Amino acid sequence: MLKIAVQKSGRLYEDSIRLLKECGIELNNGNKQLKAAAFNFPIEVFFLRDDDIPQYVYDGVADIGIVGENVLLEKEKDIDLVYRLGFGKCRLSIAIPKSMQYQSASDLNGLKIATTYSNILNKYLKKNNINAEIHEISGSVEIAPGIGLADAICDLVSSGSTLFTNGLKEVEVILKSEAVLSVNKKLSIENNAILDKLLLRINAVKTAKNNKYILLNAPNNQLKNISSLLPGMKSPTIVPLAEGGWSSVQSVVNENDFWEIIEKLKSYGAEGIIVLPIEKMIV
Repeated sequence: MLKIAVQKSGRLYEDSIRLLKECGIELNNGNKQLKAAAFNFPIEVFFLRDDDIPQYVYDGVADIGIVGENVLLEKEKDIDLVYRLGFGKCRLSIAIPKSMQYQSASDLNGLKIATTYSNILNKYLKKNNINAEIHEISGSVEIAPGIGLADAICDLVSSGSTLFTNGLKEVEVILKSEAVLSVNKKLSIENNAILDKLLLRINAVKTAKNNKYILLNAPNNQLKNISSLLPGMKSPTIVPLAEGGWSSVQSVVNENDFWEIIEKLKSYGAEGIIVLPIEKMIV
């Protein structure tokens, strides 16, 4: 039985549970239980505080854990990062009052910086030869400058609206973070095999989200050009249409290149372009 720790509440909880469901794993987590076994996969889920997950994985209480990379780096536990999950993206940034002048990181010298992430911040300051005082607090970091507790802050930023509300501006990004899958270094052979099966499912789900299935009608005299735009998993599927001189082309397009490819397909005479989401994609 593979034991996985996930956040019991907060910004990663819903996406973590959604990912497990998309991997076909059914959980009975009624009444907010702190532990739940899957019905159809050899996995047991522990619902924990995000700050505690690296410790539980390090101690072997949990075999693997879904946690923010920012928490993983801050806790400095000797566990492996095996997969970047692509959700919960944010950045750890230094922010100062809007009224303060700022030109470069050297302007942080002599300041008192409030943060929950003292280890990450300390490494950043040392790397950049900045002599600043770190004031570690456990919450409500953004109000520290306003109440005279600190000159600046180092905290997680998503949209930046919280900084704006508290009269702050972002000046340095010191870490880009997302949810990651962390693993105990002493995982048993049996649980490694289960983890491999889980990673296969996760990769299929994540790959599918990054791609679209595309169908279109193409003039035969442009098939070479159109095929070069649509390599698919190996090569596009091409089927002749009843109407002479035309073929149906089916392939897979990466989400990041989607609109650029669509424009080029149109320029090559493609018609009747249909785009569909992919639920799972195993490569």
